[in-house]
Amino acid sequence: MKLISQYKGLRREIYILCFGRLVTAMGAMIWPMLTMILSQKMGMSAKHIAWVMALVGILSLPANLIGGKMADHLNKKMNIVYLDIVSVICYVVCAVIPLSGKSIVLMFIAATCQSMEHPSYNALTADITVTDDRERAYSLQYLCTNLGFVMSPTIAGFLLRDYLWLAFLISGAAIGCSVVLIFFMVKDITPVMDTSQKAVYQADREGEGLWTVLKENKMIVLYILAVSGYYATYQMYNYLLPLDLARLHGDNGAVIFGSITSVNCVVVVVFTPLFTRMFPWISETVKTLLGQVLLVAGFGIFLLFMGWIPVYYIAMIVLTWGEVFSMLAESPYLTKRMPASHRGRINGLSEVLRTGLTSVYQLLIGYIYGIGASFAAWMTVLAFGGVFVLLCVVLVVKDRKVYKNLYL
Repeated sequence: MKLISQYKGLRREIYILCFGRLVTAMGAMIWPMLTMILSQKMGMSAKHIAWVMALVGILSLPANLIGGKMADHLNKKMNIVYLDIVSVICYVVCAVIPLSGKSIVLMFIAATCQSMEHPSYNALTADITVTDDRERAYSLQYLCTNLGFVMSPTIAGFLLRDYLWLAFLISGAAIGCSVVLIFFMVKDITPVMDTSQKAVYQADREGEGLWTVLKENKMIVLYILAVSGYYATYQMYNYLLPLDLARLHGDNGAVIFGSITSVNCVVVVVFTPLFTRMFPWISETVKTLLGQVLLVAGFGIFLLFMGWIPVYYIAMIVLTWGEVFSMLAESPYLTKRMPASHRGRINGLSEVLRTGLTSVYQLLIGYIYGIGASFAAWMTVLAFGGVFVLLCVVLVVKDRKVYKNLYL
């Protein structure tokens, strides 16, 4: 019970936002299956899939910046509502038209809107919580998101072959429920006054440019690079693994991948509250390092035991432990070190860097997969993962020197 009771005492709006994310995640069936949709339903090669996914990522870069600016200058709640409405329309249209290039475009528009709303979600959560409550708030939000994800990938694996239209329809309906919930029940979004000493770096600097603030906070740039590296490496799980499972297990690959993804969500649901309670004393930078190390370890297990279905789930557990550590670190790290007036833009910039890096990464891995097959691609991923581990080590050392007050 203590694992659940640790989330008591947050503002009512936090619980509504978290439930909204849970409902949306319950219908998020499309993107975990994107690689398999493109390969099995549309007949694309690994190289062509890499180009499509990279192009989607590159085109979304300005959208992420716009989303960050919207979060800082417009009503955050209404940003979420309007962007979700566009996503609902796109998914419903995908459900009623034949699968084609138009479907990919609509899926891209929906995904872009979902990305654009992230800065508003993150900034709004930071606005309505004090520093000492922030890790619990983000932890609960992440927990609810993955609680919604628990069954959707497995269901999508079964729907992929004959009922893909239904997956689109469920996604649209679920996001629509979230829109209604947030519009009518999130009423008070007044930022709280934070008097904690840990908020010393959050002074309002409205009117100053983002780059001016970042020049004075170089550790934030280093942190965003490290997190972007983690994210780009993590996304190879959604790209390489489906290709290999389809190659090794045929039509059963989609079902296996869906069940592995559901295990990922179950582990998140179990260990997010556990790690939140057990490791509040570990700094955000060390959690980021642990996340990167466990990610590389999980991928290493995938590579060593490729073809052994039970081991896939062990690798996923290890990888997901790293995901939980990384999540618990990211938003608390940034909100402690960035002015409140720039939270949306820094979230948007972070999304741009990780999306851009992921796009380039996917093109490279897609090319290597095409000429050297699976082993060479996985070895490249592990090599880059090792580089980002070293970057995290540098971050751990330097951040403690720069932000001494936060380690007292």
